[in-house]
Amino acid sequence: MVESALTWSPEAPTSPAARGAVSPAAHLADRFAAAEVAGPRGVRLREIPFVPMIGIRVAPASGSGARIAARLAASLPTSCGSVIESGGGEHIVWLSPDEFLIVADRPAAGLVAELVDALDAEPGSVSDLSANRTTFELAGPSARAVLEKGCPLDLHPRSFQTGAAFVTNVGAVPVILWKTGPETYRVLPRSSFADFLGRWLIDAMAEFAAPEVP
Repeated sequence: MVESALTWSPEAPTSPAARGAVSPAAHLADRFAAAEVAGPRGVRLREIPFVPMIGIRVAPASGSGARIAARLAASLPTSCGSVIESGGGEHIVWLSPDEFLIVADRPAAGLVAELVDALDAEPGSVSDLSANRTTFELAGPSARAVLEKGCPLDLHPRSFQTGAAFVTNVGAVPVILWKTGPETYRVLPRSSFADFLGRWLIDAMAEFAAPEVP
């Protein structure tokens, strides 16, 4: 899985932005840009707004789970931290043994309808959660060090490999933390925490703008 795997554009004609919606951290865009640090200690932060997301609750071994997997053209992930790319380019994130988050690169409504149909009235649920979370992208040589200030996970590459995603906390905020590249992380907080977490990340980035003392 690579950093460029997600191609959703917030400027797409059918996106919320095109309909005049305002993202949870839009008011921080200038602050994010001003906080960027270049060079060998570099780190940058941006919001990727309006990423389509779908929540699924289903037992993978059930009939409805098998139909969901068939509709996605991919097996549902089976272990903590795992993310699987579907045949349609969506990414399926493991949240618990019967809970998954689909991060899509196309509007959620059509896929939600397909997956609800796949349940075929058997136990399970499919929900459009696109407005539930926003997406921050933290990248650069110091991205890991920024996160280590407020994340209890072991972020060393031997433990947190590219492509993995975990439910955790960053700066006391519950998030999904997804490593999409060797120095790139996507942080998915609930929209109501976007302002707090965005400001926390800006503050955590500040030290890397100062030159290192020999």
